[in-house]
Amino acid sequence: MNQIELKNIHKYFDGREIIKGVDLTVQKGEILTFIGPSGGGKSTLLRCINLLEDYEEGEILFNGTNIKDRSFSLEHYRQKVGMIFQRFNLFGNLNVLENLNIGQIKVLGRTREEATAKSREMLKKVGMAEFEHQSVKRLSGGQMQRVAIARALAMDPEVILLDEPTSALDPQMVDEVLAVIRDLAQTGITLIIVTHEMRFAKDISDRIIFLKDGMLREEGPPEKIFTSPDSEEMQLFLKKYLEERI
Repeated sequence: MNQIELKNIHKYFDGREIIKGVDLTVQKGEILTFIGPSGGGKSTLLRCINLLEDYEEGEILFNGTNIKDRSFSLEHYRQKVGMIFQRFNLFGNLNVLENLNIGQIKVLGRTREEATAKSREMLKKVGMAEFEHQSVKRLSGGQMQRVAIARALAMDPEVILLDEPTSALDPQMVDEVLAVIRDLAQTGITLIIVTHEMRFAKDISDRIIFLKDGMLREEGPPEKIFTSPDSEEMQLFLKKYLEERI
């Protein structure tokens, strides 16, 4: 069964069509990466997948069920489909451990002891165990993003959406976060990533999709996309970024 399936998704802002009839199937355990020019709809489409943005036309299915069905639990869905944001979205009034515990207790119904044990396991996985009592306000950007990844993992998701996970970081912090995501990719969890880090996209992805002007313009394995793209617009896009980053 397809884990996530998008059927003819259309999204509008102020009467302007942002997503233009996207069809997409994501298999369990797949690492799928969106690349493309800024303003092309990548982050909007990602936010549609977990209904942080509503879409006006089409269907999104999770394990075969329409996520807009009345009987579908959106809260349960968002636990299964975690999200890593550009700007971390941590609770500034809580320390690191409390940031991980709160969702487990309120959404999953774990006891504080159970949540804490899980949180510590996930903080260790992302190299942040020694910071569990630290205020998140005192962390670097790279540390905050690693905590955000640990928080998502603590909810035992089946899928993680990553929206430009390194775009808010200083250059020296990018590698530490990308290393954590590379480790995560080895666990079998489904990852759907939006990124401008072309080398990272090339190294980590099973499939890359080029999204421009709200449409899927080209897709394929990294070897195909980066060495012999079909379209001229894809070639021009890669030329611009590869000259700088690869």
